[in-house]
Amino acid sequence: MDLQVGADLCFPHLFNTSCKKPATLWTDAVFLHTVLSIISLLTVTFNLLVIISVSHFRQLQTPTNILLLSLAVSDFLVGLLLMPGEIIRNTACWFLGDLMCSVYNFISYIITSASVGDMVLISVDRYVAICDPLHYSTKVTERRVKVCVCLCWFCSIFYSGVIVKGDMTQPGRYNSCYGECVIVVDYIVGAFDLVITFIIPVTVIIVLYIRVFMVAVSQARTMHSHVTSVTLQLSVTLIRKSELKAARTLGVLMVVFLICFCPYYCVSLVEDDFLSGSYASYVLFLFYLNSSLNPVIYAMFYPWFRKAIKLIVTFRILQTGSCETNI
Repeated sequence: MDLQVGADLCFPHLFNTSCKKPATLWTDAVFLHTVLSIISLLTVTFNLLVIISVSHFRQLQTPTNILLLSLAVSDFLVGLLLMPGEIIRNTACWFLGDLMCSVYNFISYIITSASVGDMVLISVDRYVAICDPLHYSTKVTERRVKVCVCLCWFCSIFYSGVIVKGDMTQPGRYNSCYGECVIVVDYIVGAFDLVITFIIPVTVIIVLYIRVFMVAVSQARTMHSHVTSVTLQLSVTLIRKSELKAARTLGVLMVVFLICFCPYYCVSLVEDDFLSGSYASYVLFLFYLNSSLNPVIYAMFYPWFRKAIKLIVTFRILQTGSCETNI
């Protein structure tokens, strides 16, 4: 009897303190591992292509694409670190110890916060490009964008350190048994996190894109009018067609982000007992799935990304002067 009980434990030699293995059928566990591993591999591969494309080709190193590069880095880390970690947490025992569990939770907060920050920066970039096109080149420079991206990651690291400070100083303090990896955030801290990483960013994104949409519609109507006033003709030319297309593409990116993003924080509003259930895991994977969808959106709407992929997979980027290729 003791042998059978020991076989169900993550660490049989720690009979009194070990967690039980997840009660999952072997076939279901293999299927789940396979599917999630494939998604993780695709996320890493697709976002690595984005990172190489923007980093290698100088023509692609525009302020907007630098923001997309930062987002691709966070998405790449999601596929490389967070998805495998969630696979272990939900389909097997946590064999990496309490300290690595705390580090994993710390990293997950950093990547999530940075992704949200990147989305806000992208919405601000499109707002300035569409609503104030005459001053876009002077307000949104490559140097300023790089500084903003660095600040975004620095603030994410600092903010995440504050959120998980208790868990980092005392690893495993909330684990009920050995072989478990959980994080419990104080109610006040959780409410603060909800406001900072959900309510405020989503509000900013929605407000800015509503404004962008209204200006784009106004410009489209002006283009189709028969008014010959020089003033109106000048206002029509202020917003280039490429900027409107970029706004539309990034608008799709924002919508997909919100669809994957909102359920996670909606679940976080309910009781802790519900958060510990399987539904919370599915919602978290939906949030991480957004990292896989972003490069697909680029491939659908950006011809330069498709051309860059061809040059990368055919190893033509290894040729001398390939970074100057016209994309």
